[in-house]
Amino acid sequence: MRVLIVEDESQLAQNVARSLREGAGYAVDISPDGEDGLFMAQTNAYDLVILDLMLPKIDGPSVLNVLRESSPVPVLVLTARDEKESVVSLLNLGADDYVAKPFDLGELLARCKALVRRGKGHSLPVLKVGNLEVNTADHSVRHNGKCVDLTAMEYRVLEYLAHRAGAVVSKTELLEHLYDFNWERFSNVIEVYISGLRRKLEGGAQARLIHTLRGQGYILRD
Repeated sequence: MRVLIVEDESQLAQNVARSLREGAGYAVDISPDGEDGLFMAQTNAYDLVILDLMLPKIDGPSVLNVLRESSPVPVLVLTARDEKESVVSLLNLGADDYVAKPFDLGELLARCKALVRRGKGHSLPVLKVGNLEVNTADHSVRHNGKCVDLTAMEYRVLEYLAHRAGAVVSKTELLEHLYDFNWERFSNVIEVYISGLRRKLEGGAQARLIHTLRGQGYILRD
């Protein structure tokens, strides 16, 4: 999953980004102002936007208002205003959730995971595809009742496919949602992770979980 943080307090943005990378395995981009943040949100594929209200150039409510006209991406607002009127106004503008500063990073991480799940149409942390279970809370995977040991990137690929189970996911879509701007682009990186997942999940069995549609992408189905 890929997250955009629009926050002008550099240290806070870095702390939140580190928490998301280490605690959830998300790819994270950071924008320091509303103008740049709006541009990034409109031109890249994000699974969640974390938006501060008090931003240079374009303020948070204005960014949210414009973004809501063009994108359904979940938005979590960071605000120092905890008055009831401000919260109601934010929700009416289209915010999906909010946290008031100062906040606990553990709580923020839990809220982010919940918003990403709901944005993909899931309310529970465990994603089930046939006999496959992907636990997005603790990053564990079980197949046919047995634990499957995956690398961090194998898990991230599988989690995204599980969120989109039954749908064709192109290699480009995977790359856009699993990496931030800083990654080194290698043409076969997704194929390597798919191959590892197949080896660990299917073990050479004829019944496949991850199917390749030539020229289109991958589909996870029972």
